[in-house]
Amino acid sequence: MTAPTTIAPIQPPPDDPFLYGWRYVRRSEPEDSPEFDQVPLTLEDVLHPEESDFIVHSEAHERRNLYLYDVFGARLADDSTAVVLHDVRVAWDVPGLKAHGPDLAVIFGIRERKNWSTFNVAAEGVRPTLIVEVTSPETAALDRSAKLEEYNLARVPLYVIIDPLTYGGQPRLLVLGYRQGPHGYQPLAADERGRLWLDPLRLWIGVADNEIVCYDEADQPLGDYRALTVALTAAERRADEAEERLRELEAELRRLRGEG
Repeated sequence: MTAPTTIAPIQPPPDDPFLYGWRYVRRSEPEDSPEFDQVPLTLEDVLHPEESDFIVHSEAHERRNLYLYDVFGARLADDSTAVVLHDVRVAWDVPGLKAHGPDLAVIFGIRERKNWSTFNVAAEGVRPTLIVEVTSPETAALDRSAKLEEYNLARVPLYVIIDPLTYGGQPRLLVLGYRQGPHGYQPLAADERGRLWLDPLRLWIGVADNEIVCYDEADQPLGDYRALTVALTAAERRADEAEERLRELEAELRRLRGEG
């Protein structure tokens, strides 16, 4: 195995010091009145975050992560030993390899569910089976290169990158997958529709209308659970309104008949 990647602590531009995010660092002040400085994150900090770091994400980045988090969680709902983590730090058991903060980590074989801020692979006795990263323009190089090398070093069997790119001025969303082999990560082959099969979750992942869509074994799309909840709530509200209107009509009919 190769050594962990060395990333220069690239600073954000002077006109946007908090481009990557920030952390609060305590000054040397008395215990009863501590003060903190807001310190900009470097690209190295984004690659290997601390628990208290705030890393800037776009709305599209979070929307795609939450969709996958919901879908993955639903697929594993019947497995009490499986967990899907979103933006939870993962500390590895590989000497010299610092912790990462993957967008999504799917882990099987956990002994006990905890409110993890850092999932410690050595302490828990299991490691992620699948990691998904949704790239951002400012930090995409980390997901495509540094993390590709380091997740291989961490012995993560499957690594998927959701990569929004621009070609000819038009947005294009790519899904790239890698599986560990004897000589490191090998690209996952897409089917004729451009979808990747994620066997641990028993689903396909692909792109439709330039958005991420997952499909089950029967090729049925797995929907946006937040949108489904909103639609269900609206349907229930319409049913309640219809029931109330029916009661009003029945009362009016009784009145006309002289029954009330």
